[in-house]
Amino acid sequence: MSTIDTIKEQISSHPVLIYMKGAPNAPQCGFSARAVQALMSCGEKFAYVDILQNPDIRTELPKYANWPTFPQLWVKGELVGGSDIIQELFDSGELQTMVSAATAE
Repeated sequence: MSTIDTIKEQISSHPVLIYMKGAPNAPQCGFSARAVQALMSCGEKFAYVDILQNPDIRTELPKYANWPTFPQLWVKGELVGGSDIIQELFDSGELQTMVSAATAE
């Protein structure tokens, strides 16, 4: 299975997925820490991929997503965005709505 196939499989298998540096309980950069904190505050289950442990995904995902940075939040197969966008959505209450809807189905 190619790295792109792996990425597509991960995105399609999880309603809420964050590609981040580190793990939710031990983020390895400030941007990932802020993003995952907002996501955890929504109170729903989500999947994550530690790109530091997956260098092929770290290399290929920005090309596939056409988004150069991490973290990357995917909800229902769609790229939501990175840390700033996640924080804006959280502050406005939209993130909770989006995550709740995705995990309810």
